[in-house]
Amino acid sequence: MSDDGFLADPPTLFLTDADISALEDWDAAITALRDAYARPEHPGATPERAVAMTATGWQRVMPSAPAGGRFAGSKTIAASLQNGLASYLITLFDQQDSRLAALIDGNRITGIRTAATAAAALTALLPSQPVTAAVVGSGFEARAQLRAAARVARLERVRVTSPTRANRERFADELSAELDIPIEPVARPEDAVGGAPLVLCAARSRDETPTVRSDWVAPDATIVSVGSTTPAQHELDPVLLSRASLIVADARDEVVHDSGDMIAARAAGFDVDAATVSLHDLLSGSVTRPATGIAIYKSTGSGFQDIVLAAQLYDRAVATGRGMPLPVGILSIRK
Repeated sequence: MSDDGFLADPPTLFLTDADISALEDWDAAITALRDAYARPEHPGATPERAVAMTATGWQRVMPSAPAGGRFAGSKTIAASLQNGLASYLITLFDQQDSRLAALIDGNRITGIRTAATAAAALTALLPSQPVTAAVVGSGFEARAQLRAAARVARLERVRVTSPTRANRERFADELSAELDIPIEPVARPEDAVGGAPLVLCAARSRDETPTVRSDWVAPDATIVSVGSTTPAQHELDPVLLSRASLIVADARDEVVHDSGDMIAARAAGFDVDAATVSLHDLLSGSVTRPATGIAIYKSTGSGFQDIVLAAQLYDRAVATGRGMPLPVGILSIRK
């Protein structure tokens, strides 16, 4: 500790969810994340998440200091199990002078960065010809996945499935108008997934049984799976994972050890770890997709993605005058 300190100059900027909505740009987000993952992976720059459990909920902290970036920081998620609520806060610290540059509502960023990172992976996984896509889920994450995929894939048609008819029909109506792509709402997931070259999975079943079965999936399909981020969650069945010639993980250690899908596949006797590579390896070009076989992109989310995207949005906010400069701040202390 020291009395020799100074306040942030410029002052800490607070960005609300509305600010992020006004600043978001899918193409810029996908490019930023693709470029960040194409750089070499630095051990220790993005440590595994830490989770503190309480009697009523949990706190999760996801730190990162992306290599070559100006900012480091973390995302903190506070969840209340009693009422099913959660809050997301991202901090950005300038690595040049340690000042707290920004406090950012991380709600919208979480959905954007998950989908934009998946789209970045698709740039190296999908063929260039037009494809039919299946979307499993019709909520916020599913919408984000389709919006991002549409920026990098030639989608000629889409089939969407979810348990509630009104939700999948609303998804089809709204997204087909927005993206100018024909979207068909489908009741049975096997009818949506069957034969589709691209499958976007963004929903878990209520009883945590897999929502996508191996026998529905085409031999050389590309699958995006973002709905199994903890050991208790399941989205893809073990046999499907065993069929993959390549599994790409946004955070390899966490996907391998913390995704319920991967845990279940290993418990069933399948060596899925051997087929799993990091997204850094794929986008740097050191690994390429095999000519045949299923390719799966598995995501548990990463503080790396949060900080890369938050830094970009902060720069856009400064350039356009968005956000609220805080009248108070924290000291940066000389040590």
